[in-house]
Amino acid sequence: MSLRQMEYFLTVVEESSFTRAAELLHVTQPALSHQIKALERAVGGALLERLPRGVRPTPMGRAFLPHAERSVRSAEQARRAARAAAGAEGGELHIATVHAVAVGILPDVFARWRRAHPGVGLVLHEYATTEALEDQLERGTADLAVGPPPARWPGPVVPVGEEEIVLVVPFDDPLAGRTSVRLRELADRPWVRCAMEPVVQGRPFLDLACGEAGFTPRTAVRTEHTSTAVRMAAAGVGVATAPAHVVRGAVGEDCAVLAVEPPWRRRLAVFSRVELTGAATAFTDLLGTAGPFRPGRRTPDD
Repeated sequence: MSLRQMEYFLTVVEESSFTRAAELLHVTQPALSHQIKALERAVGGALLERLPRGVRPTPMGRAFLPHAERSVRSAEQARRAARAAAGAEGGELHIATVHAVAVGILPDVFARWRRAHPGVGLVLHEYATTEALEDQLERGTADLAVGPPPARWPGPVVPVGEEEIVLVVPFDDPLAGRTSVRLRELADRPWVRCAMEPVVQGRPFLDLACGEAGFTPRTAVRTEHTSTAVRMAAAGVGVATAPAHVVRGAVGEDCAVLAVEPPWRRRLAVFSRVELTGAATAFTDLLGTAGPFRPGRRTPDD
């Protein structure tokens, strides 16, 4: 089997149609069908089921699909790495991250990168959860990921610093004039919860921290993205937790920010499926020096 055959297979699955896949691949439909049949002979069975109105993968095809995705994406990564290896110039670097990091940290880092390495293009892939981030990186969607370090990861993991987690309240909140607060002072408050909240010891971090402070947080609303949670808190829906850099980057001066006593920190790292080289190494180095991090402090997931 060949990478081209796997690419053809992936396109047919994505489009659910030989006709549309042939158009996208710029090949004739008979040529596409011939390559798919050759692939099926190589793997020893039917990968696609032809339906009256479309095409779908067979059970064998569904088992084959993630491996084909990884193979095709690994080949693309190899091409990009080869072009970008010489002095981090040329080629393209694909970076995956969670929404909070994309909003709060990467814009300034990307701007610095463009000034220092104008010959290397950057492509950003954003995900709502760390689980999705790790899954997509494992599938080969990107060259590296930026986010909380995975608990179990077979490839390289490079620490780049820590982010401060703060509390967000509206300007007219009774606590707005203070710089910090102890968590138990918020026992009677509603909370805006985010799907990106880290899980610690098998529980959402806020549940664990509030439990240690002697109360159970009362949820007012749940959001998918951290920036949405911050906006909700700024409007008075409830108290939200967020990285300090997200509050500055996504909301600016529209809300009051409170540090937690004792402070909350979360580690961040760059991780990849393969050893970091060329442009990936240069980007990791830049992130470690340019990111708004505060190293050496306790983190929520420690």
